[in-house]
Amino acid sequence: MNEKEAIEAALFAAGGALDAQTLGKIIGKPTKKTIEIVEKLIKEYTERESGIEIIDLGQRYVMQVKPLYTDLVRPLAPKELSAPMLRTLAMIAYHQPVVQSDLVDMRGNTVYEHIKELTERGLIMSVPHGRTKKLQTTPLFADYFGLSSNDPEVIRQKIIQLSRQQNGDKGLNKWLGRKIVAFTPMYESLAILCGIEDYRVINAYDPTEEEIEELADVSKLIVSRGYIEKVSRYYDGEIIEVGSTTFDDIIEAVKALENIGNPHKIELALLNLKELKERYISKALLIDIKVKPATDMVARIVSDLKLGVSAEGVVIAPDYGISSNGFKVSDEADIIIPTHGRLEADLIERVCKKYDAIIEGLKNITEKTKNYDVHPFNSKFYRR
Repeated sequence: MNEKEAIEAALFAAGGALDAQTLGKIIGKPTKKTIEIVEKLIKEYTERESGIEIIDLGQRYVMQVKPLYTDLVRPLAPKELSAPMLRTLAMIAYHQPVVQSDLVDMRGNTVYEHIKELTERGLIMSVPHGRTKKLQTTPLFADYFGLSSNDPEVIRQKIIQLSRQQNGDKGLNKWLGRKIVAFTPMYESLAILCGIEDYRVINAYDPTEEEIEELADVSKLIVSRGYIEKVSRYYDGEIIEVGSTTFDDIIEAVKALENIGNPHKIELALLNLKELKERYISKALLIDIKVKPATDMVARIVSDLKLGVSAEGVVIAPDYGISSNGFKVSDEADIIIPTHGRLEADLIERVCKKYDAIIEGLKNITEKTKNYDVHPFNSKFYRR
């Protein structure tokens, strides 16, 4: 019997990795001698023009198609594992040891059938964990995929490397079932403020077909208040409504993202927002003029600044000029404040510009009225 040919036949028939000890028993040689024979065989395959190669996995050897020809012959290969089952296996391999109930939460009830078949094939194993099980890969998994080790970290890094080569980070997230957070464009600065690195920006109000597909990979979607019904047409996951009119709105928004943001950045953001709010309140305390908000949105800012309100006060209106009841309000306004449609800035800067517009406007009116008396029945003034 030709020992080298016997080893070649064994590797071909195995369809997976064989260790040196097993090969040694086949040819009746000690391990050290067997390794020498395998190394010669590997060298022969390397030197000759062949679509097949033998890989040394550390005294474990596997015969496989060269990567150059993998895509070419893939359609001819038996489809042993379906794409959904491969994805389940990849998630087990990446997150191992993973609790079975957590995997079901990520992938759905079809996972039970996948786990059963993967266990029968010897690619994964389970150990009891309370009322559920913990899942992890077996040495056969490493052999099956030509990996040098079944060490979880080695497997994890290999999955990351392959996924990024094919699809980039977004592909990695999708393949591993790692759901991410999405923000509508106006709230991207909120993601940065909270230290959320893995997020997407999607126009969920009127998404393109591509954006609708992206929404399928999103676990939480951050939108403006009042848009749940509209967004629900395209997205059935968790929706977090936030506001951005006042500092209190942004503080509430940051708190809503505490569980997914960077704790240190969340804490800093909340401190800064509270300090900013107090600073503006201090400025507003120096103003004696009472105001008349033209819309609910302006009323919330006025309340935040703790300004006095009167039916005959200075009229403050937004630049879009229409109230919630459909009335045009900007024509008679003494102070106009900018709204989101006219501001190119992050959320905090936008709020600051609104507050600045009110405080500066009231200061200017105060200066102008030094030589005037304020009419008791309206917001206009006349010369003494």
